[in-house]
Amino acid sequence: MRLLSLACAIALGLSSVAAQAATPQPSAKVPGSEAIVSKTLANGLKIVVWPDHDIPNANYYTFYKVGSRNEYPGITGLAHYFEHMMFNGTTKRAPGEFDRQMEAAGGSNNASTSNDLTIYTDWFPSSALETIFDLEGDRMANLSFDPKVVESEREVVFSERRSSIDNDNFGTLMEQMQATAWTAHPYQFPTIGWPSDIEGWKLDDLKKFFKTYYAPNNAVLVVAGDVDPAQVFALADKYLASLPKQPEPTPITTVEPEQQGERRLVVERADAQSPIVAYAFHSGIGAGSKEFPTLELLTTILSQGESSRLHQRLVEKEQAATQAGAFAEAGFDPGLLWIYAMLPPGGDMAKVETLLDDELAKVARDGVTAAELDKARNLKASAFWRGMATINGKARALGTYEVFNGDYRKLFDAPAAYDAVTAADVQALAKKILRIQNRTTGLLKPVAAAATAADKEAAK
Repeated sequence: MRLLSLACAIALGLSSVAAQAATPQPSAKVPGSEAIVSKTLANGLKIVVWPDHDIPNANYYTFYKVGSRNEYPGITGLAHYFEHMMFNGTTKRAPGEFDRQMEAAGGSNNASTSNDLTIYTDWFPSSALETIFDLEGDRMANLSFDPKVVESEREVVFSERRSSIDNDNFGTLMEQMQATAWTAHPYQFPTIGWPSDIEGWKLDDLKKFFKTYYAPNNAVLVVAGDVDPAQVFALADKYLASLPKQPEPTPITTVEPEQQGERRLVVERADAQSPIVAYAFHSGIGAGSKEFPTLELLTTILSQGESSRLHQRLVEKEQAATQAGAFAEAGFDPGLLWIYAMLPPGGDMAKVETLLDDELAKVARDGVTAAELDKARNLKASAFWRGMATINGKARALGTYEVFNGDYRKLFDAPAAYDAVTAADVQALAKKILRIQNRTTGLLKPVAAAATAADKEAAK
């Protein structure tokens, strides 16, 4: 229905700002969601199960509430390191055995790390459910710290850092901007870790970090798919209930002080062909905030799709950039709103800054149109229902809302939350956030390679 109203709005050329609130909507009725059940073991591990019998498969998600936010100078990158180490053997299984047994049962897996979370995911036929519990319980309880494997994986992480940060222009620029935008909060640390820290981790650092953060009381387990909740809870009792609870991790209490003026930095790269202009604004909003849907809609209006404001102005109309985008960080604490433009070789960075400033000022000064807001709501609603169409989407969404919003059931309030946002809300948030004094500006500038001694000698 919203797609129809958007089409009508565009056809009628509506451009006025709609200040009135949309009619509040009830929670989304997702078929099968009434079957969701949860249980918390005595050791603090919360388990959420969504039975869905459409296909004979299941997902097993473990959300550990640990990321680079929980690190400090000397041990940056440890959460990401454990994203790797959890696949490298236990005191019961040799390195590689985790994958071999899972694949033999028809499963596959992956993992990811952010500022806030480390997430492990298994996809498998539901017939392999007990195998998955056995594997996951084993690595949570008995992870191996073989010094040879530790050193080998340290090199793997270093190689990943070189490819994703050191040899990636946008990765390098973002890392420098992140370190500049934050002065107090640990969001300043790169998730992959600083090079000297990766080189310097000690075995005791690893063991202490693992024991503190990879404990059952610091995790949420979500199983979705062709499973019986009673069987899931019985397997949890068998493989996970005996894991000891650990003392609660030290809470992160640092609040970033208000930024007092623009911060600017220039990264010069001899190997870069094309400039990049990027802004990082402090959003002041965490993922669990009631204002977060407004931030998501503002970001969507600015950057999602070829009809978005930034694409139309910078790429289509002015042809000053080949790509323009924006995204908002979603975490436990207020994060950054990133806005960026990729320029063609020889592109004019000053012109792109002027264009970006003009577009962002328009949003803050004039607000957004009813058609833009309706389009953004449609896109968010579409993404929500796409997620609800798969067991993977269901498991990931349940876990995300459980850790960031404190209750997986708030997932079903998401469509109504987007509908409740008004154009006035978006404009007010834009005015609050999109201020020069509140941003870090980063420029990636291609420069000529420095002449080597051999070059200088040849030129004589």
